[in-house]
Amino acid sequence: MLPPRFRSGRHPMARSHPGVSVRKAQYGKGLFATRRFRKGQQIGEISGRIIHDPDYGSDYCIEMGPGGSMEPSAPWRYLNHACEPNCQLFSLHDDDDCPPEDRTIVLEAIRNVQPDAQLTIDYEWSAENAIPCGCGGPNCRGWVVAADELHLIEP
Repeated sequence: MLPPRFRSGRHPMARSHPGVSVRKAQYGKGLFATRRFRKGQQIGEISGRIIHDPDYGSDYCIEMGPGGSMEPSAPWRYLNHACEPNCQLFSLHDDDDCPPEDRTIVLEAIRNVQPDAQLTIDYEWSAENAIPCGCGGPNCRGWVVAADELHLIEP
């Protein structure tokens, strides 16, 4: 599952997928930039199938808050985790009561991204769902887990 928390804001929507491609990554496939993205720039609007089963989960699932999850379509399903990501997901909707079908989730660069860089997000999983991390970043937490729940993981 991907992050249950999204930063909210009003931004123009990115409607297409230019500037990204799916390629082989260290583990399976990953989503890569084919052009430069500036910090704060929207990369694309995440699309996918909305699931209303509270017990549903997959390696690609994005929690949309109470009432649903999204199984993202390609190319977005290939966003991999990094403890120091270069992107984040956010919702264009400030209203927490907005049903999942009506939410728009966008991928945004949180630092400058160069062509051929893998686009990554912090999955921010709960400690109960944490798995060992292989991102290899200099400040890797060692686990795919929200930073504020790292202390809950038993070695």
